[in-house]
Amino acid sequence: MGTRYMPFADAASVEMPLSRLLRLSLFQVSAGFVMVLLTGTLNRVLIVELGVSVALVSAVVAIPVLVAPLRLFFGYRSDTYKSVLGWRRVPYIWLGSLLQFGGLAIMPFALLVLQSQTVGPEWAGAAGVGLAFILTGFGMHMAQTAGLALASDLVTQEKRPRVVALLYFMLLLGMIGASTFYSYFLVDFSPKLLIQVIQGTALLTMIINLVAIWKQEARDTARSAPDRDLVSFFDALDEYRSDPGVLRLLIAVAIGSAAFSMQDILLEPYGGEILGLTVGETTRLTGIWAAGTMAGFAWAAHSLQHGAPVFRVAARGILVGIAAFSCVIFASPLGLTGLFYTGAAGIGLGGGLFAVGTMLAAMGVSEKSDSGLVVGAWGAVQATAIGASLLAGGLVKNTVNALALNGSLGGTMMTPASGYVIVYLSEIVLLFLCLAIVGPLTRHRYGRDENHDMRFGLAELPG
Repeated sequence: MGTRYMPFADAASVEMPLSRLLRLSLFQVSAGFVMVLLTGTLNRVLIVELGVSVALVSAVVAIPVLVAPLRLFFGYRSDTYKSVLGWRRVPYIWLGSLLQFGGLAIMPFALLVLQSQTVGPEWAGAAGVGLAFILTGFGMHMAQTAGLALASDLVTQEKRPRVVALLYFMLLLGMIGASTFYSYFLVDFSPKLLIQVIQGTALLTMIINLVAIWKQEARDTARSAPDRDLVSFFDALDEYRSDPGVLRLLIAVAIGSAAFSMQDILLEPYGGEILGLTVGETTRLTGIWAAGTMAGFAWAAHSLQHGAPVFRVAARGILVGIAAFSCVIFASPLGLTGLFYTGAAGIGLGGGLFAVGTMLAAMGVSEKSDSGLVVGAWGAVQATAIGASLLAGGLVKNTVNALALNGSLGGTMMTPASGYVIVYLSEIVLLFLCLAIVGPLTRHRYGRDENHDMRFGLAELPG
């Protein structure tokens, strides 16, 4: 058919053929599986099937997200790693894979102890689950960060945007595949099946990461020499923060990311507890969200090709998000499962538009800093906001339901759906607040000088 019809064929080169590039990108598929398991399937299983407190689930699920700001430090450490073997990235990918495997290996037993502990101290179950999520979160972020850095090392400067695009696409593809996988194998839930699925995921991700990094990084002792000049991490960070407009942008990123993510651990329990959906049916939500996110990328590409301002694209995503959360709220009183799925797709669509707009704005607002630091700062703010919003969502839901079900909020609110609805309404309020912050910035456009290619698409999206 020719390379014209192969989306990422232009990312390959003679030194880095497409087969090797696709093999390297498998570490993103591994990360996609872990993300779906942690923030999608497990939170519904814990809350609905195992009856664990939503507040506790919010806390443990937020752990991997809250450690995501360390990705910037992981990347810096892999840049400056001292190794007599001449490797910089492989040790961090390997260590991250081991931590991730260990966390997933002990996770199902810790979950079952948390749910049905009869002997020993009461804190043992919660401590075991916390340890499992910490190991898994640290490992995933370490392996993913070092893997992205390795991909950047292996390709030329002109191929790097295409390669990063391929890696980000493979992450979403892994999430869609994981959503399908878990929805099929968890149709008839049982504790034994939970152990098999989680530990099977641990083994699968370890194998995938080994295949991905096999003979990818050449040994070069000069790059990892202990006496080479190193750039100070904090000096580089201070230089980035001194750029005008950075603070306002990062505030918008924080509020918008929190608004799009507060429902992450509640959407599947909402479908199961309020709409009566099965585990398999609610697990499909992650795939629907990922498909919506891809559609958001495509819509942003079309708009930016026609000269749309980056913040207007982000604002469009905010408006889509407001409509999407409204669909989710009305799905329960109207009894329309299709409206619920439409809302889930709309959340992905709006989030994709917002992510593209703010990411490109971050790349354009700084004139002095390297793109790696810029993307790292954007990701750190985004991840911290997501983690905090996950925790807040669970606490708000629990508090509101406790007050509603004992009649403190009136007869109308005496329903298990009250806590969920208040969280979704809070997200709509945050989106309106973010829209007010983004509004004055909509005059900025994404563009390059006349000597550069103006095309934008997945190939231009930093990951």
